[in-house]
Amino acid sequence: FADLNDDMRLAEDMLKYIIGYCLDNAPEEMAFFNQYIDKGLLGRLQHVVDSDFARVTYTEAIELLKKNNGAFAYPAAWGSDLQTEHERYLTEQVFGRPVFVTDYPKDIKAFYMRQNDDGATVAAMDLLVPGVGEIIGGSQREERLDRLLARMGEMGLPPEDYSWYLDLRRFGSARHAGFGLGFERALMYLTGMANIRDVIPYPRTAGNAAF
Repeated sequence: FADLNDDMRLAEDMLKYIIGYCLDNAPEEMAFFNQYIDKGLLGRLQHVVDSDFARVTYTEAIELLKKNNGAFAYPAAWGSDLQTEHERYLTEQVFGRPVFVTDYPKDIKAFYMRQNDDGATVAAMDLLVPGVGEIIGGSQREERLDRLLARMGEMGLPPEDYSWYLDLRRFGSARHAGFGLGFERALMYLTGMANIRDVIPYPRTAGNAAF
């Protein structure tokens, strides 16, 4: 029983808990990263724990980005997904802290995300953080069967292939939402590492995993 605002509150609380737990329970390791990898790491992470995350709609974010479009390799435009350079500009130059971007165009998001009343956007959110970009993605799910079927039709998805999913709505549903955390991206943010390849816990190297 959660909407998009509940989803964002939980995501913010979870990320702050993870950061706080690492600061409290792994002080030597965090001091190492602060000394040798990123000298501003501890102060920045503590600031995140102590501050509220910013919130901006996708449409507002595009307007902010357009003011600096000349500096981007991929100019921002409404209807296109945000690039990493856009995400980092918003978090590092505009807001200076983590920021939720909400209400994306429905045409660049999955069919199961709840449509907003404007008919053009969905109740989706991405959490962007400085130095990394997107770290969490989530949405409120579409619980209305008729809207779900209509959206699947627009996207050319055959209902028979999703019968089990549609039954979840057909036989009773409720307002609900969810999100996913990028584990390696979270490790990048916690450690200050610049390359995601350096924080992969289980590297996928061909020929080196015996099953």
